[in-house]
Amino acid sequence: MAKLGQKILVIDDEPEITDIVKAFLTNAGYEVMVENSPVNGVEKAKSYQPNLILLDIMMPFMDGYEVCTAIKKDPEMSGVPILFLTGKDAGDDGGKSFESGGDLFIKKPFSCERLLQMVKMVLMSVTK
Repeated sequence: MAKLGQKILVIDDEPEITDIVKAFLTNAGYEVMVENSPVNGVEKAKSYQPNLILLDIMMPFMDGYEVCTAIKKDPEMSGVPILFLTGKDAGDDGGKSFESGGDLFIKKPFSCERLLQMVKMVLMSVTK
């Protein structure tokens, strides 16, 4: 079970994905906020102050790398782990997710159980 009050922000331009992820992680005990606009996602991260951000890479207007870089530039947000959710594979990414400040990389499609394992692992390493 999740620690009470742990907040997760999901930024993905596909509402079907954010709806599924939000329902699953909420059911697991997390407080989850979603944002389908990458541009609004940067502001939402600052106002919501999540413990973890799940971020898509391929989005219109602003890709996940740019969103990640913008979030990590904010001193209050620089320590928040960012977990990329992407259709790209590690070879296509070429390390850009880590260069932009991302902490982990999960390839779509993924199972909700696998996502929950990764979320727990990241949040445990941050809250120690």
